[in-house]
Amino acid sequence: MASLEELRTIRIAKLDLLKKAGMEAYPAKIPRDFCLADARGNFKDYESSKKPVSISGRIMAIRGQGAILFVVLDDGKSTFQAVIKKDVLDSKLFELFTNAVDIGDIISVTGTFFTTNRGEQSISVASWTMASKSLLPLPEKWHGLTDPDEKFRKRYLDFIMDPESREIFKKKAKFWHVIRNFFEGHGFLEVETPTLEVTTGGAEARPFITHHNDFDMDVYLRISVGELWQKHLIASGFQKTFEIGRVYRNEGTSPEHAQEFTNLEFYWAYADYQDGMKLVQELYQIIAKEVFGTMKFSVKGHSFDLSGDWPSIDYAEEINKQTKIDINKADNNQLMKKIKELGIEYDGNNRERLVDTLWKYCRKNISGPVFLINHPILVAPLAKSIQGKEIVQMFQPIIAGSEIGKGYSELNDPIDQRKRFEAQKKLIESGDQEAMMSDLDFVEMLEHGMPPTCGFGFGDRLFTVLIGKPLRETQMFPLMKPKK
Repeated sequence: MASLEELRTIRIAKLDLLKKAGMEAYPAKIPRDFCLADARGNFKDYESSKKPVSISGRIMAIRGQGAILFVVLDDGKSTFQAVIKKDVLDSKLFELFTNAVDIGDIISVTGTFFTTNRGEQSISVASWTMASKSLLPLPEKWHGLTDPDEKFRKRYLDFIMDPESREIFKKKAKFWHVIRNFFEGHGFLEVETPTLEVTTGGAEARPFITHHNDFDMDVYLRISVGELWQKHLIASGFQKTFEIGRVYRNEGTSPEHAQEFTNLEFYWAYADYQDGMKLVQELYQIIAKEVFGTMKFSVKGHSFDLSGDWPSIDYAEEINKQTKIDINKADNNQLMKKIKELGIEYDGNNRERLVDTLWKYCRKNISGPVFLINHPILVAPLAKSIQGKEIVQMFQPIIAGSEIGKGYSELNDPIDQRKRFEAQKKLIESGDQEAMMSDLDFVEMLEHGMPPTCGFGFGDRLFTVLIGKPLRETQMFPLMKPKK
C-alpha cells in the first residue's frame, strides 16, 4: 500500500496534467445553477425541460470503466449521480477525467437530467471542470475515521465521510434557535455581558486566567453567562433578560464536561423559583417537540418522558433514601466514612464538597424528569434561603442521571450576600479552587436594591443528553492537545 506522501506525489502529477490541459485546478468560480438537494427536489421539471444545467460536488465514488463512468457527487446537502460517457463527452475531456480526477476532488458538471434504467436520478455530462483538486485522499469509505482523536482533529474529514455527524450540528443550531425564539416570545431581552472579568461569578469552577496588557493586570475568562452582570440589569429596571454565550472552566474533561461550551442564563424580575420551574418545564418540552420530535427518550441507560408535570424531590431526603445518611445531622467524618464506604472518588474535605459528592453519587440513579429542590445553603451561595430553614429556593432539572440546569430565587439581601461571599472566601483560603470569588461591587449594587428575581441557566449538556452523545461529539471543534 502506497504511503500518504506517495499518494500526494501522484496527485500532484495529476494536478500538472490539469495545468497542461489549460484547466484551472482552483478557480474562483465554477458553473453551478443550484444545490444537489434542489436537483433532487425538482428533478422531474429539470428532466422534462431538457435544458443543460450545471451542478457541483465532491466526488465520493467512481465506478465503471472503459466508455462509461458513474460518479457520485456530494455537496453537503445531498448526493447526485453524474454519468460520464465517452460518446457524449469531448474525447479530450473524457481522457483528462480518467487520468487526472480522483475521489475527493470537487468538480462541476454540465449536462441534462435523465433517469437510468435502474430508476436513478442522474445527469448526463456534456462538460466538466475542476473546482478543487484534492492532493490527499479521503479516509477509507467503510471505516472512516476510527480514531476518536483523529475525528476531532480533522472534523472536516469526519463531516465529509459521516453525514450523521453533520446532522448533529444542524440539529444543535435548531436547538439554540428554538431557545432564542422561546425567550423572545416570552418578552425577554437578549443581552451581551463581559467575557473578561476582574472576579468570576455565577458558578463554582476554576477559571482560566489571562493578562490584560493595556491595564497590566490579570483577568479571568467568565465561568457563567454574566449572572452577576444580568442581575445588575435587573436592578436597573430591565425586567426580563437572557444571554446565550460561551463560558470557560479550567476543569477536567469527561462525557459531560469540557473547558469551553455554550450556556444560556435568564433573569426574570418579580418571579421566584416556582415561577422558574414552570417556565423551564415549558421550555424543555418545546425543545423536545420542535428539535427532536418526541417527548420520550432512552439514553445512557435511562428512559424518560418529558410530557406532563414534573415532580419535585427533596435534596436531603433523596440522599438519605439512597445512602442511608442524613446530611443535616451527620458530621464531616461521618460523611467521609459514607463516601469511602460507597467507593466514591472525591476531591476536597470541606462540608460543601462532601455533601455535593454524595448528591452526585445519587443523581446518577435518577431518570427523571424531576426538579431537585431544598438544597442546603452551603451549596448555593447566590440563592435566597427559605425563611427559618438552612435550605434555599433553588431548583435543578434532573434528566437521565444528569443535572440539566440550575435556577433559584436570587439572593437580594446585601447583608446575607456579603456573609456568604465571606464564607466562600474562607473556602478559597483553605484550598478550594472551585469556591466562588467575592464581588463587593455586586454587593454594593444589592445595597441599592434589586427586586425579587428568578434566575436560571443551562447549556450544551441538555442537548447532549437528549441526543444521546458525549459532550465532545457535539462540539464542532473540541480543544485538542497538540501532537508532538
